[in-house]
Order: sequence, then structure tokens, then C-alpha cells
Amino acid sequence: MSLRSCLAQRCGVAAILLLVATGIARADLKTWDGKHSIDKIEVQAVYFVPRDRTPLPDWKERVDYFCSRIEAFHRREYQGQSTLATKVHREPFQSARNTEQLRAGDGDFTFFRTLEEVASALDFGAAAHEAFPILLVFSDVNWRPLDDFYRLKSVADGFAFEGTYSDGQHFPGAVSGGARATYLADRGVGWGLVSADGWRVPYRGSDCVVYHEGVGHTVGLPHPEPGNGSVMSLGQYRGWINESWIDDDQKKRLGWHSPDAPLSQTDILFSKFKALPEPLVPKPGENVSLKLTWPEKAVLRSCRVRLQTDLFGPWVELAAVPSETPPENLVLGRFDRATPVSYRVDATLNDNQHVELWGYFQVREAPDKPPLPGSRFTQITRPLPADESDRPEIDLLVLVDSERDGVLGKWALDTGRLVAPHAHGARIELPYQPPEEYRLTVIAEPLDEPNGLILGQRMGGRRFQVLLNFASQNGMPASALEEIDGLTVDRNATAVRRALFKKNRLSEIICTVRNDSVVVHVDGTKLIDWHGKPRQLSLSDYWKTPRDEALFVGAYDCRYRIHRVTLRPLSGEGRVLEADNGKERK
Repeated sequence: MSLRSCLAQRCGVAAILLLVATGIARADLKTWDGKHSIDKIEVQAVYFVPRDRTPLPDWKERVDYFCSRIEAFHRREYQGQSTLATKVHREPFQSARNTEQLRAGDGDFTFFRTLEEVASALDFGAAAHEAFPILLVFSDVNWRPLDDFYRLKSVADGFAFEGTYSDGQHFPGAVSGGARATYLADRGVGWGLVSADGWRVPYRGSDCVVYHEGVGHTVGLPHPEPGNGSVMSLGQYRGWINESWIDDDQKKRLGWHSPDAPLSQTDILFSKFKALPEPLVPKPGENVSLKLTWPEKAVLRSCRVRLQTDLFGPWVELAAVPSETPPENLVLGRFDRATPVSYRVDATLNDNQHVELWGYFQVREAPDKPPLPGSRFTQITRPLPADESDRPEIDLLVLVDSERDGVLGKWALDTGRLVAPHAHGARIELPYQPPEEYRLTVIAEPLDEPNGLILGQRMGGRRFQVLLNFASQNGMPASALEEIDGLTVDRNATAVRRALFKKNRLSEIICTVRNDSVVVHVDGTKLIDWHGKPRQLSLSDYWKTPRDEALFVGAYDCRYRIHRVTLRPLSGEGRVLEADNGKERK
């Protein structure tokens, strides 16, 4: 969102001057021109996707987050004199137009073409309403092409950075963005558009853009003069929305009066909490922390942190904070290459105050050198326990020959990524015998509606498999170790029944195999924690491969794109398996 890009507000200036001159007091809050009550505001939030684009897998979480942020901000600023409720459209709104058609004109053209299509389809504002209605569209595209995760646009000789970047921090505001808003006084509704640069990636201040366009301008609020750090001015370039405000003189012209009571206890954590990366611009291999700011005397009940290094990738959860004392710093770990990073923090205090804050930073080789898009998934090295090995990881995908190592189905290697066929029981060997104890990390992306992903493992000379997201006719997908004491997933104590994967979304699976245990994490959450003896483990004949000593990957009735398979030895030595007699195997 650029301040230059906002549409001229349709205000009844003469009516405002008359009200001010005569000193008439308003009995309730109204739009800037005094025509419509805003005692209650209802925002209809819609995720808008051109017909040629794939919706974000976690779009609902992102839209819900911004809706909760603007609700909390509105509650704090108006102290109940105006209430704001958001309602998120249950499905992505798939446009009848493609991206090129939506960008056929200037930013205003894109705005009106988008809003008119959504408003017409939803019949927005036509029915009688008790609350002032606002249609807020979260668009999947910008007015002009821009990779909003990397903040890069294509130019003749490669890529150029485009975005608001100040003292190592990223704020929303790109020329290619195109956020817009208008107050339609004659209809008694507001229209707001937040383009991709304003919300898909949670820069510090993105929540300011959502309120600025989605609530501020849509009830007629103008930009204050002179400019300041308020949400209707430069707030998006200075911090999160909890660090911003609405000018008292603007609120008073809407009918608000200053309350005698202090800030509500429920708003203190929202107002005070911040989470900034330290350093602000880390280098690859450098430890990164989040520096946290808490209210005084806060007692922590829970705190969790998640990271994402690919817009379609998993949110990887870090270990929860065990202490009741709110930490000043949380160590995230190290990143193996230059990359953008989104993060989210959820915290709850013992007095039930809760806050969720999302942010963004870039790991850069140099402060003035932004990361470039690449095909290799970023490796996050988290702080290791005292008994954990720090031995280097082994890339198993570089060892694979899809023709030689394929056992069933036509496997393919595409720019270093392994693609599984759509078949029942497809599998391919990884030509590596693991050490005694190891940690296997896999980044997998289902290309169809998710079904079984199989990771063939070894413990104490015994083969077994980690079965994930196996579709069941009788309910939720099932995951388990197979086989335990000869029992498959249907009768297995390790079975977990819930959906793990989403089509076209990357997920991280970590299998830690010890002499007496197997622990499986999916996207940072512990899924399986089994303790037992190797003799309890076995592999069914259905999934066997030619070499008992090899690890393997399998897929059942679903194509998977495998972005990464790495193994970190924890004890003992592994070895690469050569082709038998130097011949290729089929």
C-alpha cells in the first residue's frame, strides 16, 4: 500500500463544516460525512484468487490472523463505542478472470474490477443490515508482477528488489502493490482491497495496511496532516498495528469521546508485545533469536514459535517455552542459505491474555544483497540438546538414480527433486545403509489429494516403515509405524488418525531412530513416540525392496514431489550402497 495510491475519499465536506461550526454533538459514531452509523461495523473478508493461480494452502490462517489483529486494535481504540466484527468467506473466491485480465489497466482498474466482481457475486450490501458493511478483499495478486515473499520483480538482467526496507526491517509498501479503498456514501458501504504485498507475507506493519484500507478509508477517514505514526498515516512504515493508533481528533469527529477508564486489562498484552529478530539481518550460518517485549509482571502460561521459509511450505514449530518467566530472547537456530523467513509467535499469560504476532526477515549474504529464489529447501538448524550429534548431514537425493533405484512405478528426478508416480505401492530405494542411530529429514509435497507417504527405515538390522496420511474409507487418514509386533496401522498402538498433508503444500517430516525408540515429527509437531526393541519391528512383503540394508521412499495412490531427504548420523557409521557388480538395477 502506498499513500499516493489511496483513492480520494468521497466526503460530505460541507456537512462536516456545518456540524463543527454549530457544535452539534452526535449521539453515536458515524462515518466521516455523518451519514451512516458505525456503532457496529461488520467486515466481510474474502480471499480472492485469479483463475490461473493456486490458492495458498494456509490462506485461512493468514486471513484469520489479520482479522483478529484489526478487531483487537479497533476494540482498544474505541473502547466499545464502536464494535468491529469480521466474517471470513468460507472458501477462496476463484475469479472468472486470469491475472493478466485483472492487470489490464492501472491500479484503480484492478481495484474496481476485483471489487465489482466479488460484490456482484456475493450480492454485497443489498440486504438490510444492522452493522455498517465493509467488503474487504485479500487479493492473491499485486497490481503488477512481484514475488512478495522474496520482494523481487523481474527486470531485463535478472531481479530487482522492490519494497519498503529500512534499517534492516521490512515494511509493506511496494510500487507494484496496488492496495485501494473507497467509501461509497450513496450505498452506505465500504470497499477495501489489500493486494498481495500488503498481507500474504507478514511484514512488520502489514496489519496496519489491512486496517488502513479495510476499516479506515472505508468509513471515510482521511490521511491526517501533518503525517505521523498513526494507522491512517505512516503507521505501516514504523511498526505493527499495536504500536500505532488513530488520532483522537479524527475519532472525535466520528463521535467518539475520551473515556475516563484506563486501558482494559485484555488489551495490555496486545499493546505491549513485540517480537523482533536479532540480528535484524542475519547471515547464513549465524544464530538468530527473537527479542521479545512483554508487559510488566507477566506470568507465562504458554508460548510457541513457528517458522516458514517457503510461502507454500510448512510452518515448522520450535520447542515450546517451558518456563513461567517470559523469555527476553528465543533462539530460532541457523539457516544454511540466504532466504526469506516468516515467523509467528503465540503466547498466553496466566491471566488468560493471549496474543499472536507474525513477522518477517531475510537472511542475507550481505545487508544490501537480497536472497534470490532457488529450488533447494532451506535447512533450519535448531539448537541441539546436549546429547545430540552435530555431525554434518548427508544428502541422500544426490545418490539416487531414478532408473536404477526405482522398484515399482516410474520415478523421476526434476531439478534435484524426486517425483513419485501415481500408483499403488510405488517405491524407490535410497542407496544408503544408515548408521546405528540417525535422524532422517524429508520435505514432501503431495501433488494430488494426499494419500500414503512411506519412509522405509532400519533399526538394529530390522526394517520397518513410517506410514503417513494413509487414506481410510472409515474416517480420518491414519499414520503409524509398521509393523509393530506384526500389527499394521489398523491394530497398531502407534496409530494417529488426523490429516497431515495438503495438496501443493510442502511438509517437513523428521524421523529420529535410536537403539530403543522411534520419534516422528511432522511440521514441528510430535506425531509418534515409540519405545521398544528392534525385534518388535518388521516390514510387510508388500513394501520390500531388493536390498534389506537400504532405506527407501514409497507412495500410495498419490504423486509426491520430494524436495529433500537428508540424514544426520547420531551414532555409528552409515555407508553408500553401490550397484550390484557395477550393474544398474531395475
